Amino acid sequence: MPPTSPSAPRPQAAAPVAALASGMGAIWHPTSVTFRVWAPHAAAAAVVGPFNDWNPQAHPLQAEGQGYWAGAVPALPAGTEYKFWLRTAAGQELLRHDPYARQVTHSNGNSVVYDPAFDWGDDAFQMPPWNELVIYELHVGTFHAPDPERPGTFLDVIDKLPYLRELGINCIEVMPATEFPGARSWGYNPAHPFALETDYGGPTAFKQLVQAAHAQGLAVVLDVVYNHFGPGDLDLWQFDGWHENEGGGIYFYNDWRAETPWGHNRPDYGRDEVRRYIRDNALMWLEEFRVDGLRADAIAHVRNVDGSTDPARDLPEGWSLMRWINEEIRQRMPWKITIAEDLLGNEYITRAPEDQGQGFASQWDAAFVNPVRAALTAPHDADRSMPAVAAAVQQTYNGDAFQRVIYTESHDEVANGKARVPEEIMPGDAAHWFPKKRATLGAALVFTAPGIPMLFQGQEFLEDGHWSDDQPLRWERAAQHPGLVQLYRDLIALRRNQHGHTRGLLGQHTDVFHVNDHDKVLAFLRRHDGGPGDTTLVVCNFADRTHPAYTLGLPSGGSWHVRFNSDWQGYDQDFGNFASLATTAAEGVYDDQPFHASFGLGPYSVLIVSQDPA
Repeated sequence: MPPTSPSAPRPQAAAPVAALASGMGAIWHPTSVTFRVWAPHAAAAAVVGPFNDWNPQAHPLQAEGQGYWAGAVPALPAGTEYKFWLRTAAGQELLRHDPYARQVTHSNGNSVVYDPAFDWGDDAFQMPPWNELVIYELHVGTFHAPDPERPGTFLDVIDKLPYLRELGINCIEVMPATEFPGARSWGYNPAHPFALETDYGGPTAFKQLVQAAHAQGLAVVLDVVYNHFGPGDLDLWQFDGWHENEGGGIYFYNDWRAETPWGHNRPDYGRDEVRRYIRDNALMWLEEFRVDGLRADAIAHVRNVDGSTDPARDLPEGWSLMRWINEEIRQRMPWKITIAEDLLGNEYITRAPEDQGQGFASQWDAAFVNPVRAALTAPHDADRSMPAVAAAVQQTYNGDAFQRVIYTESHDEVANGKARVPEEIMPGDAAHWFPKKRATLGAALVFTAPGIPMLFQGQEFLEDGHWSDDQPLRWERAAQHPGLVQLYRDLIALRRNQHGHTRGLLGQHTDVFHVNDHDKVLAFLRRHDGGPGDTTLVVCNFADRTHPAYTLGLPSGGSWHVRFNSDWQGYDQDFGNFASLATTAAEGVYDDQPFHASFGLGPYSVLIVSQDPA
């Protein structure tokens, strides 16, 4: 079973140390700073810095038992630089960053004593219900970078929060923001898992971002990396000098289980102290930094050496670690969301721990993005599979529509040899009619299919090419494509039922009742409780063909109103403005529905249709 003891170890019959605070790392107090480090193979330990001329004799740490060392330094101001000095049994002297450091000067510099106090003001933010979430994935360094000579910062992100709020976004997902080597990175190479990236502004600036997001009505989900640490500037590597098989030492597996796609640097999920280190990290973001959720990167590589389904390569201790963290979060903060990137279609990832699951609230869904992107980017209409798209729409995990996050663009889908959807459709000419029409077709499907919808930064204003961590978003494109931005705004408003007549898009129930693979038309119904103002019809045309009167079955009689037509010329002057008007359903079975009606349907277009509330 995972450990359940507090983060700080209990002293084990060692010499008493006065005035020590609980916790790990540097625990700041106005009168003194407690320093505590886990180094079980060290023969001696000390804290050093400019306050003692880096002299390990000045402030030695005392052994507490179980490999922990602790001591206190009086009257040490926040902002003081420090490191841990360790001496091995063989006499080797090591200078190490604090594994729990909240702040560093840079990835290869010094740790910094951090005062966690922050005036959160009247922040009483309430996490939106998960069926109402609309996520916007962003990368701090490129989302808004006014100075092209440096990456964007947390404070630069704040400048664009009103834009996101007006777009209708209510949750930002921040790609990994912990300290990494250099100034530019995707963030999936964490050198210091507890420290916020210096070039982004550090820990206080991140708290300011969370506070500002909450003030705008935006939740913050942080991307965390627990499948590996490093590999660069990694002081955790052979931290106290001990290792086996040229492995990473106390924080890592030292055998075949260490192998990852990013090096031999997988944490040892079976060692209590490492489990606690990762668990403390997850809780820190949710409690001290007040983020509203976590997105756990590539957890298939936490539960399996190869990230595969081969049971011979499973890491059961990795599985139990993720379950333990989710159990802790659910017990302490059940309104906060945890999202897994697993991408293997495993429903146990989002099944409750008491039902043998890992306990994540939702997971990125490859079963949506892969077939949908294939249908959007296929050069020929005949190659677009409506049965495959229908299966992607109907997919759920454990019967819950919102246990998956759906998207057509993410950081992975627009890099690593891939590109933005419009770029994939017509390389070098993403602003052509075909890319615009099919990219917006995909977006409409994201906002109407069951799942938590997600955009990747710039998707709404037709950002093209592929994404890179050194290429900032071109915000001038939002002004160049105001109609497309309005299209996304309208879709989000319907998805969130802001007009009161598409409540079905918030519901659990989906009925894909019309799959026409000959004409490449798909239609489905979304319901919450059902009835006028609730039941919502979605019609998707995946072909370059118009239909003046396309007949579909409907569940009830009366007037049905077109709430959204993606072919409206107001969204783009190149669009055809193909008319699709309100209609009255006629009695008579069609598509196994008791009523039917006909709608005008433009090429590569989507209609969202519903009835007025009773």
